[in-house]
Amino acid sequence: MLHSRERILTTHTGSLPREAKLSELLILQEEGQKVDESILETLAAEGVQRSVAKQIESGVDVINDGEQPRVGFQTYVAQRLEGFGGISQREAFTDFADYPDFGEIFSRRGKTAKVFDAPAANAEVLYTDLRLAKQELMMFDHALNQGNQDYTEKFMTAASPGIICTTMANQFYDSHETYVQAVSKQMQKEYELIHEHGYLLQLDCPDLAMERHGQFQHDPISKFQEAVALHIDSINQACVNIPKDRIRLHVCWGNYDGPHDCDVPLSDILSIISEANVGAFLIEFANPRHQHEYGEIKKHPLPDDAILIPGVIDSTVNYIEHPQVVCNRILEAVDAVGDKERVIAGVDCGFGTFAGWEMVAQSVVWAKLAAQAEGARLASDILW
Repeated sequence: MLHSRERILTTHTGSLPREAKLSELLILQEEGQKVDESILETLAAEGVQRSVAKQIESGVDVINDGEQPRVGFQTYVAQRLEGFGGISQREAFTDFADYPDFGEIFSRRGKTAKVFDAPAANAEVLYTDLRLAKQELMMFDHALNQGNQDYTEKFMTAASPGIICTTMANQFYDSHETYVQAVSKQMQKEYELIHEHGYLLQLDCPDLAMERHGQFQHDPISKFQEAVALHIDSINQACVNIPKDRIRLHVCWGNYDGPHDCDVPLSDILSIISEANVGAFLIEFANPRHQHEYGEIKKHPLPDDAILIPGVIDSTVNYIEHPQVVCNRILEAVDAVGDKERVIAGVDCGFGTFAGWEMVAQSVVWAKLAAQAEGARLASDILW
């Protein structure tokens, strides 16, 4: 994994906006309705090519495929693995329950992929066919071979065992721990496929923070911390054959523009998360609830060889951050880490977390990423 050796590099978190027709077909497919697979594949491939081109045009250094072929950043696994079916009955997040009028506004945003009613694990979970994973890799390969190649590095996201097991309820295994271990063993196949293909592996792990006000909202903090430790251990087991400097880990508190006043403090989880055998940590710092938590990095430093990829632009608002604001956030991150080469500018979360769930207009997304690139240039002028 490249460091910011000569300037501050930029990246993002994974999902990027999809065209409306692609989102529509992905949602229909998830609902079990018959769709034209050839049209869906064509639209997904076109989406990957568009995402790659727009990232490069916007000045992003470390790019991916925008997760275009996926209906959701973690629920896509229900279409790749056996053992998922039915419906998960998820309790509302604490801030949705505490502010029901916010929940009403949120529910009026239109049709989206399954978010709180994802499939459940109702049989043994098995990953027997890597065809769809390979197809996505080939789409990305093809897009990278078209036209402008002005990027620095490439990554591919994958859902972590913990987020799979908290989003898609356990209706089969005898315990949460057994479920997590089973999923970890199966997802190892996809993780290693991505690595063997030459891409950085990014593991998406909102569970490490978000599930404090989700699945574990009624439990003492100690029980949630035990779950975080279990989920980190499952990541380390699944990635045992991948060098840590080829892995990025993304932590967030939920990609929605809600109150978030129930978010677990970074101080309660950072030391546990730091046990992950990964080369980089993507953590939210741009939104109003977590901008102040750079201080926790100073108190509880990341491993000496780990990169911090702080969110310096917000993925839930249509404000386009001023480049100087981005610059200031980067400088604060460098001060917290103590090493400019171990900081890469990032985004709080994805811009297309689920099909149909896009809070930021497409044109604004690219402008925000361009502002990030300009802010990184301003910070680099100061730091170098």
